[in-house]
Amino acid sequence: NVSAAYFLSIEFQQTGYLVYRIYKASYGNLPNAPVPIRLSEFTPDTQKIGQGVIVNQTGWEQRLENNKQAFATEFVQRSRFTSAYPTSLTPDQFVDTLFANAGVIPSASDRAAAISEFASPMTTNDAAARARALRRVAENSTLAQQEFNRAFVLMQYFGYLRRNPNDAPEATLDFQGYNFWLTKLNQFNGNFIQAEMVKAFLVSTEYRQRFGS
Repeated sequence: NVSAAYFLSIEFQQTGYLVYRIYKASYGNLPNAPVPIRLSEFTPDTQKIGQGVIVNQTGWEQRLENNKQAFATEFVQRSRFTSAYPTSLTPDQFVDTLFANAGVIPSASDRAAAISEFASPMTTNDAAARARALRRVAENSTLAQQEFNRAFVLMQYFGYLRRNPNDAPEATLDFQGYNFWLTKLNQFNGNFIQAEMVKAFLVSTEYRQRFGS
C-alpha cells in the first residue's frame, strides 16, 4: 500500500510525523479536538524539514538534521510559542510543560537530558537551547509510539481528502469520522489492512471526486 509505505518511511517519520509531534509537545491537542495540528500548519512546516532531502542520496542525513535544527529554532521564536513559553520559565518548568502537553511521563534521564540543554538553571531565553529541548521531547520514543495510530488516521484526511477531519463535507463537522477510524485501527492493533482504513479512503466518493470520477 503506497500511502502506508510512505507513512512508515524514514522520510515521513523524520519530517511530517516530527512536525506532528512538535505541535503535540508544544501545545497539546487543538481545542475540542483529538489532534494537535491542522492541515494549513502541517503542510508548510513539513515541507521546510523535508526541503532538499532525498533519502539515500549522499549527504541526506546531514541535510535532514540541518533542516530539523533550523526548523526547531525558527519554531520556538514564533509568537504563538513565545506567548505559551515566556522566557521567565525555568528550564524545569519549560520541559515539564512540554512533556505535560505531550501527555508523556518521562523517565528521570529523559527529563534531565532535556533540562540540561540549558546552560543556566534559572532562565530559558536561549532560543537554540529551547529548540534542542523541544526536540528532545518531540523525539521521545514514548510519544512517538503513543501518537502513531492517531497520526496515521489524520494523515489519511490530509493526504487523500486534503482537509481536516472536521471540515466540510464531513456530515457532522466534527471528529466522528476520525474517531471511528482511530477506534477501528486500535481494535486491529494498528493493522490498517485488517481495519480496511486506507481502502475506505481510496474508494470514498469524496476522494474519487477530486479526480472527477
